[in-house]
Amino acid sequence: MRFLWAFLIGGAFCAIGQILIDKTKLTPARILVSYVVLGVFLGYLGVYEPLIDFAGAGASVPLTGFGNVLFQGVKNAVFTKDKLGILTGGLTSGSAGITASVLFSFIAALLCKPKEKQ
Repeated sequence: MRFLWAFLIGGAFCAIGQILIDKTKLTPARILVSYVVLGVFLGYLGVYEPLIDFAGAGASVPLTGFGNVLFQGVKNAVFTKDKLGILTGGLTSGSAGITASVLFSFIAALLCKPKEKQ
């Protein structure tokens, strides 16, 4: 049952993003940034952690989950490092995901041959 909820919640995030791309003039970059900001806001409201407990990877993998990770990192760092935590907390908590995305992007760039659009 957990896999079903992960699929439905994650699919809902993707479907909403696709509807926004198709029906509005928002660029994909703005939609992605909006998802991260939404994750931060929902984390602040205390709504996102119960959603992750309910849907698992369906809520933690999309960009809203990354926004929540950034918020949780800043929140924890502010308690331990005071105001310096505002600058360091998000990067500390999201460093594994950021490093993985940079590393895998580099590997893909090495393995793939770029072509110009025609």
